[in-house]
Amino acid sequence: MPTTRSTARRDAGTTAFALLGLLSVRPWTTYELAQQVRRSLSWFWPRAERKLYDDPKRLAADGLATASEEYTGRRKRTVYEITPEGRSQLSDWLATPSADPSWENEALVKVFFADGGDLDALLGTITGMHATSRRRLGELAEMAQEPPPFPERRHLGALSIRLAQAQEEATLRWAEWALEQVGCWVATDDPGKWDAEIVFTDLVEAAQVGPLS
Repeated sequence: MPTTRSTARRDAGTTAFALLGLLSVRPWTTYELAQQVRRSLSWFWPRAERKLYDDPKRLAADGLATASEEYTGRRKRTVYEITPEGRSQLSDWLATPSADPSWENEALVKVFFADGGDLDALLGTITGMHATSRRRLGELAEMAQEPPPFPERRHLGALSIRLAQAQEEATLRWAEWALEQVGCWVATDDPGKWDAEIVFTDLVEAAQVGPLS
């Protein structure tokens, strides 16, 4: 059966709907969308930035947004604005079950395969993760002190930024723990007397406690 235009809209994907969410706040140029993505979405949906120059055009082609050209002096810019159909599709999408979260961390990939290198490289990677989380917590703190661009949405920003904060703090605690553990290893392929089974046992016991009430 051929794909209908309505079905194609519903299959737009999370990134497209994330941009629709920004457009539901106010109209934006692509440059302004990029600024907002870096300020907000990049903390929990970084792929939005990679598709900024394709998805707005696709949203307009699907009737979920309009694209109008304006001039600032001699410079032409395209302004995207959500349509009633776009608002309807966004509302429908918000009510659907969410996919399991996915997380990308290049540094942790290096940790996982650290036995292909030496201890100095592993310690450097973990130290870098610690420093990155420190920096990102500072960036979050700076954002929290800035005048909110949309005060009426402050409560939603607070919910989101709290999880970002918790994730960075968790990485800091993990990095400090990992540096202490790796410090007693003989090599990346020889942890010496360090007992890795304790970690797995703790995980199983924590899972058996059950969800928080």
